[in-house]
Amino acid sequence: MGKFFVKNTKSGIKFDLKATNGEIIATSETYTTEAACRKGIESVRRCCLGPVEDQTVENFEVLKHPKFEMYLDKAGEYRFRLKARNGQIVAVSEGYKKKESCLNGIESVKRNAIEAIIENVIPFFKKEAEATETPAE
Repeated sequence: MGKFFVKNTKSGIKFDLKATNGEIIATSETYTTEAACRKGIESVRRCCLGPVEDQTVENFEVLKHPKFEMYLDKAGEYRFRLKARNGQIVAVSEGYKKKESCLNGIESVKRNAIEAIIENVIPFFKKEAEATETPAE
């Protein structure tokens, strides 16, 4: 079973979806609150069974949201982004050298996201709160 790993970053809070083997298969944008991050996770769960729009081929068919968009980045690597019903990006992948590997990543999201547990939720303001607390004497 996959896991959504929620963590603090310098600019907010985000999640990584990890496959059963622990590999990161998708990453979120940075959110300002834990509640918004959890809504992002739920959006991934609702949208992860969408079709794949292969933007790496000429004259590709534009599909309705929700969907995965597979594309080539500036470095020539294959990537995907999962878009919600409203067209907002809710998760993105790392770069893959081979198209087949990118498609495998999409299939892994489809297999893992729906039942993935949420793990290691760290309160967003924990570090700031600790920094402002007066140490006990």
